Amino acid sequence: MSNDGNKKQFWKRNAAKVPGSIQHVYGAQHPPLDPLLHANLIKAGNRPPPATPGKPKKATTFQEFESITSDAWDVGDDDDELLAMAAQNLNIEVVMETANKVIENHSKQQERQRQDDTTELEQRGEDTQEELEEEEEENEEDRAGEGDRTSPEVSFTSQSSPHTEGRLVKSQSEAPIGSPKDAASEHAGLHRQRSLPHRPPVIPLVARMADQNTSGTPAMTEREASRLDKFKQLLAGPNTDLEELRKLSWSGIPRQVRPITWKLLSGYLPANAERRESVLQRKRQEYFGFIQQYYDSRNDEHHQDTYRQIHIDIPRMSPESLVLQPKVTEIHIDIPRTNPLIPLFQQASVQEIFERILFIWAIRHPASGYVQGINDLVTPFFVVYVFEYIEEEVENFDVSSLQEEALRNIEADSFWCMSKLLDGIQDNYTFAQPGIQRKVKALEELVSRIDESVHLHMQQYEVEYLQFAFRWMNNLLMRELPLRCTIRLWDTYQAEPEGFSHFHLYVCAAFLVRWRKEILEERDFQGLMILLQNLPTMHWGNEEVSVLLAEAYRLKFAFADAPNHYKR
Repeated sequence: MSNDGNKKQFWKRNAAKVPGSIQHVYGAQHPPLDPLLHANLIKAGNRPPPATPGKPKKATTFQEFESITSDAWDVGDDDDELLAMAAQNLNIEVVMETANKVIENHSKQQERQRQDDTTELEQRGEDTQEELEEEEEENEEDRAGEGDRTSPEVSFTSQSSPHTEGRLVKSQSEAPIGSPKDAASEHAGLHRQRSLPHRPPVIPLVARMADQNTSGTPAMTEREASRLDKFKQLLAGPNTDLEELRKLSWSGIPRQVRPITWKLLSGYLPANAERRESVLQRKRQEYFGFIQQYYDSRNDEHHQDTYRQIHIDIPRMSPESLVLQPKVTEIHIDIPRTNPLIPLFQQASVQEIFERILFIWAIRHPASGYVQGINDLVTPFFVVYVFEYIEEEVENFDVSSLQEEALRNIEADSFWCMSKLLDGIQDNYTFAQPGIQRKVKALEELVSRIDESVHLHMQQYEVEYLQFAFRWMNNLLMRELPLRCTIRLWDTYQAEPEGFSHFHLYVCAAFLVRWRKEILEERDFQGLMILLQNLPTMHWGNEEVSVLLAEAYRLKFAFADAPNHYKR
């Protein structure tokens, strides 16, 4: 008895907050219950259950809640009793009369709607006929002076474009010929179609790389303008508060201040504003000193394999380039694989910049050298620093229109910031790439804890995490996301401590679980691998990336300081 009493006391405490407790919701019943018409039902429904002998009634105990609701979904004699009670209280003649009135009223409303639509169509037809007559008179006058022209009918047809406000609409030549009622019903359908909310415009794969959300609205909102002002105020001080800048940058950096912010957060520029210009000049001169010292050695025997690989990983310049340089063997391989769909990276001058950056980095880091995938890591920096010198979109921008000094600055800044990034994840690219191996294993353990269904599903079909997640770690998801999303993602990586090395793990976990529905629908190894290597992110924008980052932060908050939580 004591145990029974303790249970009751538990359920008695904070009864209103107990999960599953019933709360009355206004308007939840349809149609609303009329106490006068359904008095018998209320009396029947409100009859208290027979009390257990020797036990006082406890309205808030779980035992009573269970006894009341245990038969809620049972089908038995109670249903027959309720139906019989309803039949007694409802007169069949009253029911039929009410139903006939509803049908009659509905028919009248439909008829009035048809008449209104027909009148509107006739009025529009008269207006259109008047316009046609006026246009025909003008055309006849023009023909008298200039000869025959297109007939009014053809002219009118050409004015009605098949695309209206982003919707596909039949041209008038394809419109069916029918009665006014048919026309009225068609007009009513079009009217309903116009009342529906418009779908957002489709975002091209590379459109608006720097700042794009799925709404496709380019105009700056009041919130965005306010955030830009905060950035400008913070950056205008003599000594920038880097901690405050990181907090502000976590949710995204406005395009106008992204170049200077990235340079500060990566450690390329000092927080002191007076020292920045001198540091920039010194680091740029140092980089071009490396070019003069090392770049001519790219065709030497011990460097030619590296250079050939880089040259292939960067977008292919022209088929002739490989024929004219037979000794180039390493760098040239990776050039065509860097954003081949973006015209910017197909320009010869851009490809030469990438070759120099990657070659100089490779020979200055002999422990790792050049590894396929590093070429991808240059592109976000290059695009962001081009925005320092242009206002328009960068995808089709001709960099040869920039002054030579600007191009040199972009190249040097991209090199140093990429170097800062790789300094934190260099074990990803040393022999056997141990950093990636550890991160893929940690990803597998983490996913097994946060979504066991996905984990077991991939185990069932023998999908190894290394088969798809290696690229996620090696390229920092750049092959999985459009470049505009990568730039937004890197805003947060720059702001997050160890963002590229540590936080990226939780982003990958959130990214994988994001596709759980599609993953669980695949029923074989081949289908799963095709899905995981071609995830449908083409139309992603800032909104999707922000949701992904928020989920990744939640996972980091739950698991980062308790690693045993994701170890079985």
